[in-house]
Amino acid sequence: QLLEIVRKEDVVLRAILTTHHHWDHARGNEELVRICPGLQVYGADERIGALTHKVTHDQELTFGAIRVRCLFTPCHTSGHMCYFMWEDGCPDAPALFSGDTLFVGGCGKFFEGTAEQMYTNLTQILGALPKETKVFCGHECTVRNLKFALKVEPENEIVKKKLAWAKQRDDEDLPTVPSTLQEEFLYNPFLRVTEEPLQKFTGKTDPVEVLRTLRTEKDNFKKPKE
Repeated sequence: QLLEIVRKEDVVLRAILTTHHHWDHARGNEELVRICPGLQVYGADERIGALTHKVTHDQELTFGAIRVRCLFTPCHTSGHMCYFMWEDGCPDAPALFSGDTLFVGGCGKFFEGTAEQMYTNLTQILGALPKETKVFCGHECTVRNLKFALKVEPENEIVKKKLAWAKQRDDEDLPTVPSTLQEEFLYNPFLRVTEEPLQKFTGKTDPVEVLRTLRTEKDNFKKPKE
């Protein structure tokens, strides 16, 4: 599919930015490197297939007019890297490729890290990016995420609206990605840990504890019937 798009757009594939080593994010690397000799593979984890360039937090890369800032967000995996991209002088909003750290309406499971790490990722690293930033996450799990968000905040009108919209997009087989960072703060429970309804739901006031409890609740969340 990717090579089809590359052909159609008449571009040359120069580099792969891999967020983390999980097969559903990196399994194509080896084959692409085989098909496109000289292809560069960037990432922060030795476990990433065909890795050629190990990147570090705040490192900046340039590809033609495209500027990339690498943002280290360990938790889902210990070597998870997000990529913030923009073009100088371009009127379009910058883009964040957030892998499995930040989703539309959710966040990634804490497979190799802690609530403390995810709190830092969501507040100080990703949450501090420009509000108009478009969020391109690694999975379309928006409806499920928002059903959980509604359980957490049943009175939140913005959650209700976004969920209805996401269900309709799903029905029409259309993407719900990207969102914007500004929007995420209005309906994503994992970015709303200091808000009163979230503290009430979790029975905690410390934001890290709110986040920890939310993640446990989400891990045990059964999809409610329509």
